[in-house]
Amino acid sequence: MTRRVLRRARQRRRWAVEGAAVLVCLVVLISYLATRPGPAPDDDQARGPGGVPAGAARSPGFPAADGRTGEAGPATPGLRPRQRPPSPDPTPSASTPAPPPAKPGPPSLTVSRGEMPAIVNLTAVGARDWVHWGERGGGSMNRKRSGSGEIIDGGGPGRRVGWDGNQEYVRWTDGTPERSTSGSSNGVYACGAGNGFSLAVAGSGEPRTVELYGGIWMARGRLEARLSTGGPASTARLEDPYTSQSARFTIRFTVPKGARLLLSWTVEKVFTSHCGNVGLQAVTVR
Repeated sequence: MTRRVLRRARQRRRWAVEGAAVLVCLVVLISYLATRPGPAPDDDQARGPGGVPAGAARSPGFPAADGRTGEAGPATPGLRPRQRPPSPDPTPSASTPAPPPAKPGPPSLTVSRGEMPAIVNLTAVGARDWVHWGERGGGSMNRKRSGSGEIIDGGGPGRRVGWDGNQEYVRWTDGTPERSTSGSSNGVYACGAGNGFSLAVAGSGEPRTVELYGGIWMARGRLEARLSTGGPASTARLEDPYTSQSARFTIRFTVPKGARLLLSWTVEKVFTSHCGNVGLQAVTVR
């Protein structure tokens, strides 16, 4: 009886010890779980695809699984790191087309008469071309050296005579065959009604200005200007029944290349039986 009681007492003590041990373990486990930190809210975001932590280096031999490379800028999946697809061709800029060349102006013609200056510098006035007549007699002519050659002497009815008594002077520094002169009063004239000079100036499609320096003696001179392309003519006159007079006729015209301005400077009426005439000194073009 006594042994049985002792055995039961020892068994109760062992259960008590084991229970206390289990209880202690439970307390320690609960304490451990209570003090362990939980996962961060964005812990899943801190890991890359497949659970690879962010910042972990990928193999440089393959593209990233998300289609991005290690450098900034867009990339195409399947390309190696730092490789970019070809840049698209830039959109061609819409450049303003060059304006078409200006069309030559329509044919035009005007004639006016003014006083001839006391001295005319043919080099300055005849920027493109000039011609002077009579320096060495009725058949002589000086031209602008390296001029355009636009002035054409077409002759004219009547006999040309040299004259060295004009009231106005002309000079030049770029002539041929006479290279220069400081002042010449020479010119030519033609006597009798209907006689005079026929001249022409070549057109280019651009506006041109022609100046004719001429005079009359006891006559009425008639300058007629017309275009070889047709159209109305323009006329100017100079008259003195008693003595001589000089004038500068200004002709402005435009005709296509290949066409011409045609000039006729003739005696329209004489006031003496003694060689009423028209005279010519020079013609310039600019």
